[in-house]
Amino acid sequence: MKPIRVLLADDHELFRAGLRAILLRVEGIEVIGEAGDGREALEMIAQAPPDVLLLDVNMPIMNGLDAAKLVAEQFPEVRVIILSMHASEQYVGQALRAGAAGYLLKDSAPIELETAIRAVARGENYLSPAVSNEVVSAYRQQTEPAPSSVEQVTPRQREILKLIAEGKTTKEIAKLLGITVRTAETHRMQLMSRLKIHTVAGLVRCAAQAGLITLD
Repeated sequence: MKPIRVLLADDHELFRAGLRAILLRVEGIEVIGEAGDGREALEMIAQAPPDVLLLDVNMPIMNGLDAAKLVAEQFPEVRVIILSMHASEQYVGQALRAGAAGYLLKDSAPIELETAIRAVARGENYLSPAVSNEVVSAYRQQTEPAPSSVEQVTPRQREILKLIAEGKTTKEIAKLLGITVRTAETHRMQLMSRLKIHTVAGLVRCAAQAGLITLD
């Protein structure tokens, strides 16, 4: 299988170096370049389109949201993941309207970065698990319909579903259940596969319909 080609776009060189170092240890993902602003990212995409663009929101010359809109218009085959410190509905909504396929908080665990990249590369959407329930609720009507019950999942997966719906990160879930982060991520991926739901918003909706959580 060909590796997933990733382009990094962030105006902080040290942060880009950290992302590159993380992804160098991940099998099947290749960092093909780095850009310091949105305009430079567009120029690099025109020369050698990546599969996934990791795009910071706040950059000089051209910010991430403006760049995401142009990527969606000019290079629709490139999947964009917005990187941000903000989990508010305003920021997430702007990113989704700009055409981003993913939204990842900068303080996410490294394994979540890998998960997000693989998800959007498969054509799915990805929202950071740490995004607030308020944000997820605002977009749940735009996601795929949830199944009528969660009887098809295991008790452990049911626990995982409830914790995800409560906004817990993979790292927090692992700590609460006394398992490793990688095991928690495996349970999460198996849960999504079994329910045929591939977004956090869809899982929240499913959990609410099953009575595991209550949405205000």
